[in-house]
Amino acid sequence: MNRPANELVPPHKILSPSEASALLKRLGLAANNLPKMLNTDPQAVALGAKPGDILEMDRNDFGKKYKYYRQVVEE
Repeated sequence: MNRPANELVPPHKILSPSEASALLKRLGLAANNLPKMLNTDPQAVALGAKPGDILEMDRNDFGKKYKYYRQVVEE
C-alpha cells in the first residue's frame, strides 16, 4: 500500500466484496448510506480504489481506536 508521508493519515484498505457485504449486513445499511470518498481523493488514488469500493480506515482519536468506513464514488 502506498501511504502518504503524512503521519496523520490513518491506514486504509479496500474491503473485498465478501467483507463489504458482511459489513453492510452487520450494520444493516446499504452502501450508499456510508460516508462518501471521491475516487480522486489522494488515498483512493494511491489504493487504486474504484467507484463502489468500500474503504476501511483504522482511526485513533484521543487514544480510542476504531474502524471507519467510506464508499468510493465518482467525482
